Amino acid sequence: MSDPKHPSPTPKGQPEEKAPEKPPAYVPPPTQEKRQRSVVHYIAILFAAAFLLMLMTYLMDRRQNEEGVDSLNQSVSGLRESLSNMQSVQDIYEENQALLQEIDRLEDQVDELERQDSAQTTALEQAEQSRQAMDWFWQIDEAYVLGRYSLCRELIHSLEDSGLAESLPQESVTDNGRFSPALRYQEIRKALY
Repeated sequence: MSDPKHPSPTPKGQPEEKAPEKPPAYVPPPTQEKRQRSVVHYIAILFAAAFLLMLMTYLMDRRQNEEGVDSLNQSVSGLRESLSNMQSVQDIYEENQALLQEIDRLEDQVDELERQDSAQTTALEQAEQSRQAMDWFWQIDEAYVLGRYSLCRELIHSLEDSGLAESLPQESVTDNGRFSPALRYQEIRKALY
């Protein structure tokens, strides 16, 4: 028997026969360094994948935010336009109210001017009647003073027919203590009738 520790010598000319190699029965576990390298590679791959997912999420959120911002900008510009239109309507309303107040004020002013015009027209008519009555009165007074009584009666009759006798002034315009034209007319009339 041959000793396994010492192989038997083979003759020199003959090739040595190799026994088929068997896998070793025991595989040593990977070394600590190989494990760490594998874990680092795995973590790097996971980190890269997470980074890519976060980048994609960020880009999608950014696009959605940009769309949202555009939509908000459109809404804001629509609101601004609405506010501008409302402000324009408010300005028009206030201007309309101011114009209505101005119209009321002008209508009041027109009414006052019409009252003044009516009063002045009445005063002018009375002044004209008084002037005409005074014209008759001076003719009556002159005819009476000259002793032309029949002419004086005709003038008195004409004055009363015209209705101007009441238009003779009741007060004297001179401060000489004489009668007013209306009182002098009554005095002449009494004397003749």
